[in-house]
Amino acid sequence: MAHPLSRRRLLTLGTATFGALTLGPHAQAAAPTSLALPDGWQPEGITIGAGPYAYLGSLVDGSLYRADLRTGTGKVISTGPGTPAVGLKLDPRGRLFVAARSFGARVVDARSGETLASYTLATAAPSFANDIVLTPRAAWFTESYQPVLYGLPLGRNGELPAAGDVVRLPLTGDWVQSADGAINANGIARTPDGSALLVVQAGVGLLHRVDPATGITEAVDLGDAAPLVNGDGLLVRGRTLYAVQNRQNAIDVFRLAADGRSGVFQRRITDPAFDVPTTVAAYGGRLYLPNARFTTTPTSETTYSVTAVGA
Repeated sequence: MAHPLSRRRLLTLGTATFGALTLGPHAQAAAPTSLALPDGWQPEGITIGAGPYAYLGSLVDGSLYRADLRTGTGKVISTGPGTPAVGLKLDPRGRLFVAARSFGARVVDARSGETLASYTLATAAPSFANDIVLTPRAAWFTESYQPVLYGLPLGRNGELPAAGDVVRLPLTGDWVQSADGAINANGIARTPDGSALLVVQAGVGLLHRVDPATGITEAVDLGDAAPLVNGDGLLVRGRTLYAVQNRQNAIDVFRLAADGRSGVFQRRITDPAFDVPTTVAAYGGRLYLPNARFTTTPTSETTYSVTAVGA
């Protein structure tokens, strides 16, 4: 169902900062490089706000965990509804937007743990609401099994939309959907100039620039860089793109054109502590990645962690 607010207005994109304060040099040096999560947690998404705190969801039941980056300690702030928490993003108002695979999306108050709203996103099966990016006027969700993005339009004062006001934006242009069952759209971010969205198509390793008004996509020219196969979380800081490739245990770093139509490979970041990292968030001079451990059979005793590396 289309929302009367135009898709162009959904992405009125002056550059907004959803980041956090910078840790001082002494605090940065002392902060742990590994954060332990509860046993059996099965993390996927991560988002970081001021405090400094990281928030992580559980694929098991959708519970939400807050970790103190200074000490590594943390606690469950919201017991899940029994549906997965995949991608998540924290807005400046302290609201966590959570993607929940075929169960749509929900918005949770990060302070109280209360669910503020729930949304049905898909109109067709199969569905996999996966990752999220926030813009000043909308929250955009990737759909890994259908060639579409979902948008939750936000009011001028950040008001959440009604349940029936979800925008469904078909992907056209250079986008070619892979076979059923393959992971297609995965990580999502904004172009450096805020004019469009960037979406990685995980199975084929392509990075796409998406016009949020039309859904027309263009394959981003990354030169001779290797394809972003198993591309997962994306993070744009200034004109630097960090693209996680989960099964490769790596982050590829690119210098992007301001409009996001091209990029130049800079370097690859790896770390012995990576164990199928999925998404990435930044605080100060560090990148934080949850180890999803998808190659390890999960049990209630399986250990999970977040690894911090230099940006």
